[in-house]
Amino acid sequence: MPELPEVETIRRTLAAHIKDLRIKDISLIWPSAVCGWKDKSFKELVLGRRITGLDRRGKYLLIRLDEEMTLIAHMRMTGRLNYYPEHREPEKHTHVVLTLEHGEVHFSDVRKFGRIQAIPTLLCVKESSLSKLGPEPLEPEFTHNVLKDCLARKRVAIKAALLDQHVLAGLGNIYADESLFRAGISPQRQADTLSEEEIKHLHQAIRDVLQAGIDARGTSFRDYRDANGEKGLFEQALQVYGRGGDPCRICGETLQRLRLAGRTTVYCPKCQK
Repeated sequence: MPELPEVETIRRTLAAHIKDLRIKDISLIWPSAVCGWKDKSFKELVLGRRITGLDRRGKYLLIRLDEEMTLIAHMRMTGRLNYYPEHREPEKHTHVVLTLEHGEVHFSDVRKFGRIQAIPTLLCVKESSLSKLGPEPLEPEFTHNVLKDCLARKRVAIKAALLDQHVLAGLGNIYADESLFRAGISPQRQADTLSEEEIKHLHQAIRDVLQAGIDARGTSFRDYRDANGEKGLFEQALQVYGRGGDPCRICGETLQRLRLAGRTTVYCPKCQK
């Protein structure tokens, strides 16, 4: 599932191609992949509008259009947004094609969980999934005290707390595992038992891991690609995620695998307390 670094990479690579272009045509191969607003269809709200910019909120990509309209794209598990400079026949799992003044954007999704919603920009934060998101971990306002407040009343495992998008926006399984490893904190620790010093270490680890993921253009195991169809390179830097049963690269201890919050979790029993 694309997490914050992957969506940020898609945002950057897509913006380089489509900013300031007008949407000339829309092909809805699988209409359920899109949502309109109130009594207006997706096509009514989007066709003919100019793309003014691209933003990101957590794992959501926000494509800003003129006349105060926004497209909220959530890739879910296997969604992709690819740009092609010339016309290309849709592939098997392509559900939406936006034809621009120059080139096309194809939205594809093997598992059909991803969606693109058209919504008035002024209502984005109040009346969409964005309204329930926690703070952005890479913003200057996200201090260790903010993280402390987010975790203060969470009587669940710290790994589960980090996966909760209401607590913190953008982290998923990959970057939660990697952040906890860097901070030296066991994923099974109850979130509200972390000391002030541990929260400081975790805060810094989250920011460092996410920035490293962005710098490496994301992590590609199976489905994730940027808007140019290129893989990310952060897989090469992973310390624990996906490495259960392998030796820890720091201490040599065998990395353990368990299930937390319904997700496979990998950690080092020696390095993480």
